[in-house]
Amino acid sequence: MILALSFSHMLNDIMQSLLAAIYPMLKSDFRLDFWQIGLLTMAFQVTASLLQPAIGLYTDRKPLPYSLAFGMGSTLVGLILLAYAGQYAVLIAGAALIGFGSAIFHPEASRIARLASGGRFGMAQSVFQIGGNLGTAVGPLLAAFIVVPYGQASVAWFSVIALIGMAVLWRVGGWYSRERKQAGMLTASGPIYALPRRIVFTALAALIALTFSKFVYMASLTSYYTFFAIEKFGVSVQTSQMLLFLFLVASAVGLVLGGLVSDKVGARTVIWFSILGALPFTLALPHVGIVATAVLTVVIGIVLSSAFSAIIVFAQELVPGRVGLIAGLFFGFAFGLGGLGAALLGVIADYTSIRFVFAMCSFLPALGLAAVFLPSHAAMQR
Repeated sequence: MILALSFSHMLNDIMQSLLAAIYPMLKSDFRLDFWQIGLLTMAFQVTASLLQPAIGLYTDRKPLPYSLAFGMGSTLVGLILLAYAGQYAVLIAGAALIGFGSAIFHPEASRIARLASGGRFGMAQSVFQIGGNLGTAVGPLLAAFIVVPYGQASVAWFSVIALIGMAVLWRVGGWYSRERKQAGMLTASGPIYALPRRIVFTALAALIALTFSKFVYMASLTSYYTFFAIEKFGVSVQTSQMLLFLFLVASAVGLVLGGLVSDKVGARTVIWFSILGALPFTLALPHVGIVATAVLTVVIGIVLSSAFSAIIVFAQELVPGRVGLIAGLFFGFAFGLGGLGAALLGVIADYTSIRFVFAMCSFLPALGLAAVFLPSHAAMQR
């Protein structure tokens, strides 16, 4: 089931990543400013961020196993709109529908992954998320070799992927429905706090700060790395997308390593290492040549991405009984931060430059010091 969810996550994020991957083409074809590029990202990610916690809270009380296939259907419709949009407003609508699909998919899929984990929660979250990262990495590659040569309408070809995903998720929903009936799961019960609420809220605030530093920095790379490479090094669009692909693959590797290690040494240790450990590399990135840039983004992708599975697992342990809410909150918060960050960074880039944006964002991992407010694993077990 975890592999099926990971595969579906890959398909889901292949389709979602097409939006950012075709930004250079859309910018040229629709004559968009950077703030309009950022608004497209915000329409996708903020839609997901606003809805995911609400959907997660609802499904904690009343799980909807077959909703996963429905969410994939929303993504399919969004792709069709992107493929045949003739106006900017239609692009916004397509991006928003893709975001709606994410809002439905992530909380319930994360719950099923935890159910099927056999107690290895970090591993389960990592395997589930690796599918998404691989899909996000493959998306730009497919865009470079399919969408760029064949044009905007070729985005519709990826609707076949959505249909495959809907079929797989329907089977996953059936398994989940049977498991719930056999186990007699009672999902409406409230959470039992292992720690005082003040400590829980402080720790959640720290995790939110860490998520902020990670995903705003990631937004600077996923949305504007191609433009940065083109402007600074004069590379082609396809070369810039290959550089983005390397970064996204490295992020996928880091995600798996982070989940596996967190099951052995604890989520708190991985969180400390991941966010703060990326700082020396992010500070160096804006000041080096193209080869060093490629190498540094690979290192940053591995180190920075190792935290997210650990953050999810740590937050779910802080608030037992609210798996869907926590997954929806943090996945949604991550999407929202990426969207708002992309929009804000786009405005800053229009008034300054892409290079200034990358220099400014290089300090964000310093917020990793917020991990000092996380309680130890021993304290959480008392």
